[in-house]
Amino acid sequence: MTTEPHRLTSDPIAAVQSAHRASITLATTKGVLRSQTVAAMSEALKQNQNEILEANTLDLEASREMAVPELILEWLKLTPERLQTTAQLLKRLSELPDPIGRVMDASYQLDQCQIYSQLMPLGVIALVYEAFPELAALAAGFCVKTANSLVLKGGSEASHSNAAIAQALWSAIDKTGLPECCLQVLNSDEGASVRDLIMQDQYVNLIIPYGRPSLVQQVVRQATAPVLRSAMGNCYLYWSPSGSLEAVRWMILDSHQSEPDPVNAIEKVLIHPSQNPSALVMLWNSLREKGFQLRGDAGLVAEFPELQLVDEGEWRQAYLDKIIAFKIVDSLDGAIAWINLHSSGHADCLVTESYQESRQFALGINSASTYINASPRFARNPKRGDSIFLGMSNQKGIRRGPISLQTLTTMKHIIQGAGQF
Repeated sequence: MTTEPHRLTSDPIAAVQSAHRASITLATTKGVLRSQTVAAMSEALKQNQNEILEANTLDLEASREMAVPELILEWLKLTPERLQTTAQLLKRLSELPDPIGRVMDASYQLDQCQIYSQLMPLGVIALVYEAFPELAALAAGFCVKTANSLVLKGGSEASHSNAAIAQALWSAIDKTGLPECCLQVLNSDEGASVRDLIMQDQYVNLIIPYGRPSLVQQVVRQATAPVLRSAMGNCYLYWSPSGSLEAVRWMILDSHQSEPDPVNAIEKVLIHPSQNPSALVMLWNSLREKGFQLRGDAGLVAEFPELQLVDEGEWRQAYLDKIIAFKIVDSLDGAIAWINLHSSGHADCLVTESYQESRQFALGINSASTYINASPRFARNPKRGDSIFLGMSNQKGIRRGPISLQTLTTMKHIIQGAGQF
């Protein structure tokens, strides 16, 4: 830790102005220095693990006394394993190629000019998030790697954890000499307003809300700066008559395994009327053994009274829990239409043995990602490739799908002529 700890601020306007000034300097720093800083962040988390876990214990105790929902408690809880995973992600992030300055061919040309495109930082990014204290560290790594300043606004339930992690991150920034104001942390306990932060469009270039759908919707409604809408839960699966029971079972169970946030968890399953009732019962028994609650539409409940009846509004809502709702649809076309109307639009699935059905589903589903006979389980650090993901976005218009390093960049077009007149 630094001998004179940095302070959290309660003034969103001052925070974004300082972050903006720092972003101008940060944009000119070398990729090697930024990578060294991300690596130092990884080490700082490990060196300060005990202090962070002690702070997290205070948050958990206070949250339990305030009857905070179990879902938020699970998101809030830090363990040595979760901190170690975050440190490993930061270390891996530091080893990835520098995305800033990457040159690409332009899609058009002008006479007597050379035109090319180059990835550049966005400037200032604001992360508004519930619980998930380790997400702050990962977001800081993403922003330093992409030469962006970051403003963090966490929930009050994680105030001690967020402060402890911030001090560790600041110690890494001090160590490598990056602009100290490139990381701003708003004090949750002193009432720093989310609204005041997300309306600073003069300085904030992108806002990422992360948490329950209610938080995301609040930010989208109130923000004047651009918002990259993250998504979690309410993913659909259509079980075609040709699809296997084992594939459906595996995909559902595996999709709920990502921790601590089951981003792509399958929560709704659409089934064809010709599906074998014994196969349904086998699936339901297997899911109950794993602790799932099961719900069904009116037709299914009439035939299988042990299912709980689904309220109509639930088809559009994320459970963010071990709950699965089942519905009968009469065709693949009907399934596609229902999913496009009701899912969260970031990850939807199909189980089938038909190539024609797989193509129809892939082209017809209006979601960021479609999974065919494959688990949609979210992985921040895929085993193959050079990508690490902060989350998933279901938003058209900015970036869609996994939130990667490139998501936090913008494109500059450079036109180089010879001065002909």
